[in-house]
Amino acid sequence: MNIALFGYGKMGKMIAQIAQSRKHTIGLKVDVGTNEINLDTIDVAIDFSTPDAAYTNISNCLNSGIPVISGTTGWLANYDKAVALCKEKEGAFIYASNFSLGVNLFFELNERLAKMMANLDAYRVVMEEIHHTQKIDAPSGTAITLAESIVANSSYDGWKLSETETGKIPIHSKRIGKVPGTHAITYNSGVDSIEIKHTAHNREGFALGAVIAAEWILGKKGVFSMKDVLNLG
Repeated sequence: MNIALFGYGKMGKMIAQIAQSRKHTIGLKVDVGTNEINLDTIDVAIDFSTPDAAYTNISNCLNSGIPVISGTTGWLANYDKAVALCKEKEGAFIYASNFSLGVNLFFELNERLAKMMANLDAYRVVMEEIHHTQKIDAPSGTAITLAESIVANSSYDGWKLSETETGKIPIHSKRIGKVPGTHAITYNSGVDSIEIKHTAHNREGFALGAVIAAEWILGKKGVFSMKDVLNLG
């Protein structure tokens, strides 16, 4: 397939490398300063751009009949508009805060554990995420997805960065060296602790998942998630 890449930073370059290793071509690279965008020969678009550019990129692709995979965070105030446009145009769209196959399995484990712990009042949950020092947003989009899943399946009513507040899940964000991404969820009681943890060894898993999602979405119509890609029901 012929792929348009929106955003050609570290992640975009890794996606290009993995896509080419899987016999795909990169027909378009759009980054800051790109003036000409021609989608005529493009089969699918992968967006890892910036919060300011993401919705424009997604809407341009949907208006052109191009399926879109988006991993950009920080633009979700416009997510519902993207979903509505996708349905209007009978297009195809996937957004994920994290495309790593392992992380998406971790999302499922997190949801299952939250349901199991929901009625065990002796346990209090705390989250920690660690990323490289170049990551600006905190907490990470992945951490927010994990926290929101716990909230949806428990008596917690939200999350709070760094602080412990009644009814809120505390998320501790650390920025250390070149850490690709670590997320840990711990349930603590007076007698023991239960922890699940995902540790990324490099960024390759994120890029591979995005390419696999792009392969999967070809020929489909609708708004999907990585649950659909991985057939997690």
